[in-house]
Amino acid sequence: MNKGLKRLLIGRPLKNEEIHGEKFGVLWGLPILSSDAISSVAYAGQEILLVLLPIAGFLAFKYMAYISLAIIVLLGILTLSYRQTIDCYPNGGGAYVVAKENIGLIAGVTAGSSLCISYILTVAVSIASGVQQIVSAFPVLKPYTSYLCVLVIILMTLGNLRGIKESAKLFSLPTYFFIFSILLMLVVGVIKIFAGYKPEPLVLDESSFQPVTLFLILSAFTNGCAALTGVEAVSNSVPNFKEPSTKNAKAVLALLSTLVLIVFGGTSIIVNYYPINPEKGAMLVQIAQMIFGRNIFFYTITVLSFAILVLAANTAYFGFPNLISVMAREGYVPRQLSMRGDRLSFSNGIISLSAIAALLILIFNANVTRLIGLYAIGVFISFTLSQAGMFFRWIKNKGDNWVVKAAINGFGAFVTFVIVIVIAVTKFTMGAWIVVIVIPVMIFLMLKVKTHYMALHKQLKISPEELKDVSIPRDVYTNRVIVPIASINRASIRALRYARTISDNVVAFNVSIDEEQGKKVREKYNMLDTDIPLIVKYSPFRRVVEPLLMFIESAEYDYQKGDIITVILPQFVVKRWWNNALHNHTRAIIERQLIRHKHIVICTMPLQMKDDDRVLKSHKYK
Repeated sequence: MNKGLKRLLIGRPLKNEEIHGEKFGVLWGLPILSSDAISSVAYAGQEILLVLLPIAGFLAFKYMAYISLAIIVLLGILTLSYRQTIDCYPNGGGAYVVAKENIGLIAGVTAGSSLCISYILTVAVSIASGVQQIVSAFPVLKPYTSYLCVLVIILMTLGNLRGIKESAKLFSLPTYFFIFSILLMLVVGVIKIFAGYKPEPLVLDESSFQPVTLFLILSAFTNGCAALTGVEAVSNSVPNFKEPSTKNAKAVLALLSTLVLIVFGGTSIIVNYYPINPEKGAMLVQIAQMIFGRNIFFYTITVLSFAILVLAANTAYFGFPNLISVMAREGYVPRQLSMRGDRLSFSNGIISLSAIAALLILIFNANVTRLIGLYAIGVFISFTLSQAGMFFRWIKNKGDNWVVKAAINGFGAFVTFVIVIVIAVTKFTMGAWIVVIVIPVMIFLMLKVKTHYMALHKQLKISPEELKDVSIPRDVYTNRVIVPIASINRASIRALRYARTISDNVVAFNVSIDEEQGKKVREKYNMLDTDIPLIVKYSPFRRVVEPLLMFIESAEYDYQKGDIITVILPQFVVKRWWNNALHNHTRAIIERQLIRHKHIVICTMPLQMKDDDRVLKSHKYK
């Protein structure tokens, strides 16, 4: 990316010391980390009705209130559990660290894999649902739903790459506006009910109604459990809070639960008085239209519903990079994911999250119902392992009030494990089978990554005792230099001059695809005032590296075991980034193949080119 454009989009680089200014308190932390759970009001209730309404008819609204109550009770259990996790693990990592330390390696990696999936799907589901709010109000946009989702992901990525502080300011205010607008809608809705207002009756096809079964209730319940996502993000992001970080994190967690109780519970009740058809658009948009009509308040709630769902995705942009950075430092995912970018955010994790979420949206055509089938099972696996890990921790270490704490975590682990089984059964054909397959694959890959890093460390490590016996004499190696040249130009001549400074044994090497080309190179090379020999090899199959390696191993070169061969690759460096696409990068291909040979050292000799326009102005061409 062009440096100027990067600065414009992302901002100036921050020093390491500025990380303390990038942390947030309760005021900014609440909207950032609670928006996922709060936003569930925009789609969790709707997904419950999508299951119940076609079969249960108007009884669906009554059952929805009971299901929502059960979900809120479960949220309370999870909140108590994660408060204990925050106290015990203030360095973040959440379910991954808890499960790994208290149950075992496989449990930890399983929790990490499940959380990664849930964060990715948080972005996909939230943004798809957010765009659905806009499409419900403006149906003309429906054909472009997937592309709008990808556009929003790109904007979210840029906002988060600007850093924690910048994204907090950018994304927090809409959350507070959304909460206020929903509370206002609930209050006005209740007032109209007491004033005797009755909305237009909902017309349903009664011929399709059937008896309500336990399987149906459980299926609706698992859809609504999407409301519980985001709770674990607070425990994963404790290091992002200002000191006292644990106190601030627990305050955000408590406020989060209170807001979900009011917002999610309130809308689940009021929909009984303002019945909607979930197949005709977003639930909140329909309720707002019945309460306010199509006025400024209706459009405000539509826009804010979109905004809060986008912000729900932003919860994952804090949780996922922090989790993946912890796993990267421990060697279970690539180390690059533990590195902070220019703005002190985990930029590689942010970009990876965006890319995978965008791909899922395109594959599933931004269909919220299909994506939710993938969603909940990963979340509840991590919930179960986290609480089971805390349960075993209390049993092992005990401490103050450990019996009560163990009971909370043990009961929570049991309930969430039952829900995992229910989700796996009820959502298996709707996509849960994909997650059931993906998680073991991710575990296998993470363990292979860890094995690689352990083997690499073992091969590179040198003990203090061994260091005492190591000497670095000047004549430990005989250095022989080869300079591959495609033609005689300023770049190749500069490489030859450098080669002469590091060794007396230098060879220029050319690979030509036909004899005529080789003849021209030799004729031009003979004009140079140098005693460096030129070796020309003919390659009828247009290969470059193979002739070079054959030459090194041949009697002609007389390579002796123990010699080090330095291959100096000439390279010209163009001024503008887009110029790179115009060149074939043969140097990179040669380097990639030679690096596998331990007796070969690769060196790049760059020649910086001037700007095209300046060069053309300084020369006259006819």
